[in-house]
Amino acid sequence: MGGVEAPCALIVMGVSGSGKSTVAAALAQRLGWRFEDGDSFHPASNVEKMRAGHPLTDEDRWPWLNAIADEIARVCGKGEHVIIACSALKHTYRDVLLRGRDDVRFVFLKGTRELIAERLAQRKGHFMPPGLLTSQFETLEPPEAGEHVITVSIDETVEAIVDGLVRQLKLGGAKR
Repeated sequence: MGGVEAPCALIVMGVSGSGKSTVAAALAQRLGWRFEDGDSFHPASNVEKMRAGHPLTDEDRWPWLNAIADEIARVCGKGEHVIIACSALKHTYRDVLLRGRDDVRFVFLKGTRELIAERLAQRKGHFMPPGLLTSQFETLEPPEAGEHVITVSIDETVEAIVDGLVRQLKLGGAKR
């Protein structure tokens, strides 16, 4: 990781249904870090738009991404750690979240459209309808190596994913 100390923030990213919140919460618990769901930073207008089945525009996303970036800056400025689940689908979105920081890492949860559609169909009580999955994949610009990213397949159990991440991040807390 280029000699950088442990990141102060991890952003677990991917399309809706990839397991961002589940993996991020489990990783936060394992590491003893705070977990935040990026969805909680959306303004009410964005939530209503998604609930109605309409994809967000970039214009809708800027205030949301900036709110998350502000939280990262606040947490890192206090010397604390946070794991945030956030779709971060485009390079420009990730640039906003990073704000040039080198102490933030992305964890990209990668899975097939079929597997994720199956998971979305089973999910209850979430504002993201399964019909928006196509727009998520159309929007997705997979992160590149220079973006401080760890890419993991969602084909494993949450525990196996978290174990692998802890080992890759060299943060301790991996189960033996």
